[in-house]
Amino acid sequence: MAKKPLEKLMIPYQGTLELKGQRISVKDEKRFTESLDNLIREAVFGDAETQAAARWLIWDTAQALGIHPASIHDFYMARGRGEIGRPFTVPAINLRMLAYDSARAVFRAARKIDAGALIFEIARSEIGYTDQLPVEYTSAVLAAAMREGFRGPLFIQGDHFQTSAKKYAADPQAEIKAIRDLITEAVAAGFYNIDIDTSTLVDLSKPTLDEQQRINYELCDDFTRFIRSHEPSGVTISIGGEIGEVGQKNSTPEDLDAFMSGYNARRGGHAGISKISIQTGTSHGGVVLPDGTLAQVAIDFDTLRILGEKARLEYGLGGVVQHGASTLPDTAFHKFVEAGTCEVHLATAFQTLVIEHPAVPESLREEMYDWVKIYAADERKPKDTEAQFIYKTRKKAVGPFKKQFWSLPKEALEAIGRDLERNFSFLFEQLGVAETTETVKAYVRPVEIHQPLPVGGIKTGKKKSVKDLAD
Repeated sequence: MAKKPLEKLMIPYQGTLELKGQRISVKDEKRFTESLDNLIREAVFGDAETQAAARWLIWDTAQALGIHPASIHDFYMARGRGEIGRPFTVPAINLRMLAYDSARAVFRAARKIDAGALIFEIARSEIGYTDQLPVEYTSAVLAAAMREGFRGPLFIQGDHFQTSAKKYAADPQAEIKAIRDLITEAVAAGFYNIDIDTSTLVDLSKPTLDEQQRINYELCDDFTRFIRSHEPSGVTISIGGEIGEVGQKNSTPEDLDAFMSGYNARRGGHAGISKISIQTGTSHGGVVLPDGTLAQVAIDFDTLRILGEKARLEYGLGGVVQHGASTLPDTAFHKFVEAGTCEVHLATAFQTLVIEHPAVPESLREEMYDWVKIYAADERKPKDTEAQFIYKTRKKAVGPFKKQFWSLPKEALEAIGRDLERNFSFLFEQLGVAETTETVKAYVRPVEIHQPLPVGGIKTGKKKSVKDLAD
């Protein structure tokens, strides 16, 4: 009789891992971690049954080693109460490409300075165009944590679980169901931090601020209740709200008051949001000039400071969140700490580093760009130059070319990893998260959660597609 996928995966780990009932115990950690490069590839590129078995094995082994997906909620609420005096800004890192190798670089940079206050995240849209379901993303981050010797609470976040204004206008219930389905899938995968973004539905044509924000705060509350009904026992998922869509008008104290007053009036006794995203002058991916370079963006740090203080002192939140920051100049990042910013989201610069890295063959880049010219042609605006069009749309080729990047020679992956590590090290120092591990542990009590061993050692049934969740 043919061996089941989990049994086959366990063969190289005889004497290294032991399966007792439905739990993994680790007999030789060093041997196991050295073989993780192969196991994560099975979790990402194996057939559906092998993927499921490998993902279960990674999750349960991480639990055995003391690496637990956790919520940052209590940490942020303590910050809102003024219990964490030292200033720092938590980096939330979107890994669109080479998730495993990139996460390894994050952990290496973090361990050098004892940084525990950091978040790994992926947005609703990114899940689609990078071809990374939540469970795959979690597997890559957990495998990287084990590979690099990280221990403790690990924050994985659903970024921009965002309502599409166009789809909501056409069929509100269908769009709400799509986000609920994504939340359910993400929580099951260990995303215990979720940013709800219904700011796309803010209607600035309405006469009062309450009317402008009403659908936003009502839906944010509805999704908060849904999340609370699906969180694991012992976990209070950290939820973020948003009052201004990135790239639109800057947020004001009055916008914050309108949202929070409406939200708090509805939410009753359940735990609410722990932070709130605002708009201060940035845009996702930066503003691309005709030659493909990025324009200098002026962030309104006064808005961050004023709204951050208001969020903490008047509403007890951890503070405000800045999106679209990775493409800012290096001289800007320490200012987030000075302005008291709670969290800053970083994405596009890491994608750019990988795609444009000298270790990546020019022929692979050209193939990506040729693909974009065909399959993303409808996104080209009449005034776009070739360079602008490619810069703005090449992210759409990340999923289709995922395997080619994961299959780069070892030397190339190591060179990319070293440069990513330097990048992360600089950002962590600028954002002040050195020596935050013990501060995090003082407030975050991760729960050991085991997932059931699928019948027969595999996950049966129809495999969900990325499109099912991200559309």
